[in-house]
Amino acid sequence: MQSTCKFNLNAACRKPRHLNMAKSGSVALLTLLIITLVMASTALKAQAYKDATLSPYKRSVDLLSRMNTAEKIGQLATLFGWEMYQKHEGSGIIQLSDKLKSAIDSGHIGMLWGTLRADPWTQKTLENGLNPKDAITATNKIQHYAITHSRLGIPLLLAEECAHGLMAIGSTVFPTAIGQASTWDPKLIRQMATAIAKETRVLGSHIAYGPILDLARDPRWSRVEETYGEDSYLVSKMGEAFVRGLQGSGAYSQAKDSLHVISTLKHFIAYGIPSGGHNGGPAVTSNRMLFDDYLPPFKSAITKAGALSVMTAYNSIDGVPCTANEALLKDLLKNQWGFNGFVVSDLGSISGIYNSSHTAAGPTQAAAAALQAGVDSDLGGYGYGKYLDSALQKGLISMGDLDSATVRILNLKFALGLFEHPYRSVNGASLVHNKIHQQLNQQVATQSIVLLKKKLLPLSPDIKSIAVIGPNSDNTYNQLGDYTAPQDPASVTTVLEGIKALVGKNTTLRYAKGCAIRDSSSAGFTAAIDAAKASEVVVVVLGGSSARDFKTEYKSTGAAIATQNTISDMENGEGNDRSTLKLLGRQSELLAKLAATGKPIILVLINGRPVAFEKEADMAGDILEAWYPGAEGGKAIARIIFGKVSPSGRLPISIPRSVGQLPVYYSQPKGSGGHYVEGPGQPLYPFGYGLSYGSFEYSDLKVSKTENNQDVLLDVSFKVTNTSKRFASTDIQQLYITDQTSSVVTPIRHLVGFSRCYLKPGQSVTQRIKLDKTALSLWNLKGQQVVEPGNFILALSKFAGDPDALKAQVEVHTGYLLDMQPIERK
Repeated sequence: MQSTCKFNLNAACRKPRHLNMAKSGSVALLTLLIITLVMASTALKAQAYKDATLSPYKRSVDLLSRMNTAEKIGQLATLFGWEMYQKHEGSGIIQLSDKLKSAIDSGHIGMLWGTLRADPWTQKTLENGLNPKDAITATNKIQHYAITHSRLGIPLLLAEECAHGLMAIGSTVFPTAIGQASTWDPKLIRQMATAIAKETRVLGSHIAYGPILDLARDPRWSRVEETYGEDSYLVSKMGEAFVRGLQGSGAYSQAKDSLHVISTLKHFIAYGIPSGGHNGGPAVTSNRMLFDDYLPPFKSAITKAGALSVMTAYNSIDGVPCTANEALLKDLLKNQWGFNGFVVSDLGSISGIYNSSHTAAGPTQAAAAALQAGVDSDLGGYGYGKYLDSALQKGLISMGDLDSATVRILNLKFALGLFEHPYRSVNGASLVHNKIHQQLNQQVATQSIVLLKKKLLPLSPDIKSIAVIGPNSDNTYNQLGDYTAPQDPASVTTVLEGIKALVGKNTTLRYAKGCAIRDSSSAGFTAAIDAAKASEVVVVVLGGSSARDFKTEYKSTGAAIATQNTISDMENGEGNDRSTLKLLGRQSELLAKLAATGKPIILVLINGRPVAFEKEADMAGDILEAWYPGAEGGKAIARIIFGKVSPSGRLPISIPRSVGQLPVYYSQPKGSGGHYVEGPGQPLYPFGYGLSYGSFEYSDLKVSKTENNQDVLLDVSFKVTNTSKRFASTDIQQLYITDQTSSVVTPIRHLVGFSRCYLKPGQSVTQRIKLDKTALSLWNLKGQQVVEPGNFILALSKFAGDPDALKAQVEVHTGYLLDMQPIERK
């Protein structure tokens, strides 16, 4: 598919066969040759953007100088990619749509989003959507049309949703981010992101939307499943790993066979704490909390991991929409942090400046506000376009504003090598959902599962009989999470199928659904109770669902419209905010009736947000929190149930007893907490909690401090012993810090480090965690990040607030600015 045009010196010198030239004719030919060479040299110099030996930036500046205003504005548009092709279900022939041709010919667009996407919102199915080979054919055709019908031959950037796998037919569906975070294993998450990047790039796309770096501190919010939880430090480490996996060791690659993509961080900023838990609602927070908690994950992903794209958030902060916040996007992100990638709006958030936040008089003013604030690309393509042109004509923006945004987009196109290598080989389809990625997926799923309560587990595979009951025990889509494409049923293993594959030949396996997630019917109770009574042990799989169906209504942004009348299982996923956190439908009643049989209950939760299930927890002897474990989740859960592997997951978010406790995140400011009339104020299960089949003891905590006029370093060492006599297991050690006295209120405790080790029974190992002054810092009243002189308590813990934590006190004698300038102690 790739076409090249090179100046051929030999062809220019070749004498026509029919020409019998005299001496004068030879002179004429030589003159013509010299003129041709001079013209070619001038053309090459004039078209410096085509010279691959120049830097991407120099090429971008040259190309920018050749573009007219309409072409520049077009480069900032990111349109819906799934509208740009049609696949004929009978023949499988893929044709480009008139929308694409118009968008290229007259709109001069620069990007597409969701070209490979399939789901009920896009109306792309297994039949009319793109399988991996079709995807390569389609993206090649789209790219070829863009290059050959663009006046300057500019290729497109194609972006896809990739938070837990490429959202495309046939791709690998990993656990959602809340499960990824439960692994507390950045190295594993980097491997996973590397696999996602491969699947994305070989199919012809270049940008992966992910990771989501929002802190989830209100579980009523519908998008908790997409986050790494409530803690800034853990989210930062997971985010850095994900970005490095997507983008590779370098920021990007110009290689023809590159397997890396640009990472788009979501959502800038404080999107995960909406007022009332309503998706997109205003974030009520302070500048100090922004800098202490919500900004660090983004800063580390950009300054340490090199992320090249950032998406704005729907919400406002202190009266300013994030998509129009110049202080955040231009002053902080671009100027202070040195971010040299591009900023993209969330879908419709530019329009939201005037039709939701009402801080602009109309669409032209909103477009001007977004561009001046630092938004470079318009997701959806209807926020800029004619409105940006109008803003330019009215003097609301300058050509310099437009040029600044355009050159950022062009720079990455050159950096990715798209002008030289715009197409992909169809052979790349073999990398999608291959055996290596499937095995990696099962590893992530296994490490993501958290054992919350233990009594009977693990089971013997030779158990006489077992009943598997519940709405999520044999439901393919309920275990996959939001932003998932339609699946071939054979590619997903449910809990029932996973258990069936591991039980012994003589084991009797009984199954009953019992009830649905939200439906009020109890028609399945009798069969479920009969199955439980006839079995030795009962595995009950309850929870929630983010599975979209074709009956659900959706907003223009793709968020589901939650209603009380729907009988869909969907109670989570974008747009499905909750006012309670209880199990919906008749799930609790089903569990109570099963527990009343007297048979041992193993409760498995498959869900996207913490559930307030204190009453239900008392009914079960064993509890596994599996979140949305992905396509290999059923195998992973079964392996843990039958002791093939010991659970190692730890909670990345606190599980409340009731919605009335909120907020219940562990690192609240000092002075928070206390009891209620109705019960305790502490969560049912705290941040960092998780059991294993092994048992671990910590000892020999030692802290070595190095302090001078530039820095303070802490080297923390300790011994970990697996005291179990039977189970080899992985343990995760967590280090928390408390600033005893400070000039501003600081958290009760906050995580500053963690380590992990796999130990056989009786085995010991010495672990080390190193801390620099960042771990001791705070933001003072002057808006400075500093370390203040004073005493700090380090706690080596198994979870936040562990009463058996090993503690050590550290005194810091000198204060520091984080730019390494000392503060004199008074």
